[in-house]
Amino acid sequence: MKMVIIEPLGVEKDKLLSMAKEALGGRVEIVYHDTKVTGTEELIERGKDAEIIVVSNLPLNENVINGCRNLKLLAVAFTGIDHIAMDACRKNGVTVCNCAGYSTSAVADLVFGMLISLYRNVIPCDRVCREGGTKDGLVGFELEGKKFGVVGTGAIGLRVARIAQAFGCEVLAYSRTVRDVEGVRFVDLKTLLSECDIVSLHTPLNDGTRGLMNRESIGWMKKNAVLINTARGPVVDSDALAEALAEGRIGGACIDVFEKEPPVETDHPLFSAPNIIVTPHVAFATKEALVKRAVIVFDNVAAYLDGTPKNVMG
Repeated sequence: MKMVIIEPLGVEKDKLLSMAKEALGGRVEIVYHDTKVTGTEELIERGKDAEIIVVSNLPLNENVINGCRNLKLLAVAFTGIDHIAMDACRKNGVTVCNCAGYSTSAVADLVFGMLISLYRNVIPCDRVCREGGTKDGLVGFELEGKKFGVVGTGAIGLRVARIAQAFGCEVLAYSRTVRDVEGVRFVDLKTLLSECDIVSLHTPLNDGTRGLMNRESIGWMKKNAVLINTARGPVVDSDALAEALAEGRIGGACIDVFEKEPPVETDHPLFSAPNIIVTPHVAFATKEALVKRAVIVFDNVAAYLDGTPKNVMG
């Protein structure tokens, strides 16, 4: 059986292949590609003979799935699967497994790294210090005593909630599933947005969450509120957010994800908005998380080969 790792996974090649061989033994022939390609024909060429394809966040459209005629298992080295043509996978009988959980700590770390950078003016402070300036005009804010809203209470959202509590925040949450979480008050979305000083998004991208933060919902937010998105780009209407920032209707934003994977066009509306920190979809990308991810990927492949697939997506 042939397994193609169709793009690099952020772990050194020798280490990655050693992990694969340790997990899978000699049950598969492993082909590893250490460069990223995005063209449909190039992707088909790489995967056309593979029964198993390992992919991270490369978009695999219907043509790619159909072109990989031997494909039986798609091992996605990512939590979300919105970049995969799932209808084509279902039609072709392809099992799809994801890697939930590998980036929980990494994403939560970036939430607070970006937030504190914005609250304490870390980027402008660095610049002005190098230019011989002072703190004048750069006095920041504390987290203690703020109302912190978490939208989506999966593993990442709950970790963010716990860290927010450690900073002395009052935590509110909104989710389709109300949980009994100590110190967390579950409310409807409008209540959360209208009460919270900080709102952090942790929802998957689906029909119910696409455009969740639009002109109307952003309009419910407090004038000094900060919106953080480390979830999926289309959960937020970028034009509406840029307008709200430009008009001073909210206080700031921290954005790690966009409508497409970086590189993002330099004229993106958020890039000219005030009081915003942007990063190129790095929330999941730590050395530790990428190793955890590889472990889960090869464990998923091993489970499939054993006839007991896990982390299977619908």
